[in-house]
Amino acid sequence: MEIQEKNVILAYSEAEDSGKKLLRTLFPSIDFDAATQPETRSIIERVTTFDEAVEELNRRASDGDELASQLLNDWEQLHESATPDLVAYIKLRIVCAALNEGWEPEFTENEERWYPWHYLWTQGEIDRMSDEEKQQRALIGVDDYRQDGWAGFAFSFSHDSPSYSLSAFGSRLCCKDEKTARHAATTFIRLWADFKLIRK
Repeated sequence: MEIQEKNVILAYSEAEDSGKKLLRTLFPSIDFDAATQPETRSIIERVTTFDEAVEELNRRASDGDELASQLLNDWEQLHESATPDLVAYIKLRIVCAALNEGWEPEFTENEERWYPWHYLWTQGEIDRMSDEEKQQRALIGVDDYRQDGWAGFAFSFSHDSPSYSLSAFGSRLCCKDEKTARHAATTFIRLWADFKLIRK
């Protein structure tokens, strides 16, 4: 039988004093005091990997969050047999749900929601960027993706002066605020590429 540390900590947090004393004796290497302190880091600091997003949703699912439970169930059922773009989409749903901390878009007329936006840069534009600008933009190469035909994720549109941006469709991958959307767009850039582009 495998005992996971997170389950021991959960048992500790719910145990009476005698149970806590027993768990401290059985698991002396676990720092129960630190592990049971209230979380003070922001969600952006806590969720920087897919595994951390899953951990966040597992915690919420154990608190009765139905969306968290459903997304985790979808992941368990589909990730081994799904196409790469669907796997990426499910992962991004989990990431966005974790980062949104329970907020869900309602797609009402006056609701403000943010969608991670990505750009295609020419080599000349990249060459003119500072190292800091390159890092802020989370640049990635697309060598692993098809460059021929319709690979997706290529769109340029100009209207009036100097440019125009339009979002005409709803998406479950939107975020509660700009800072969260920026974090999702840059930290999880490889997932977005797998979702929007076609792997070779």
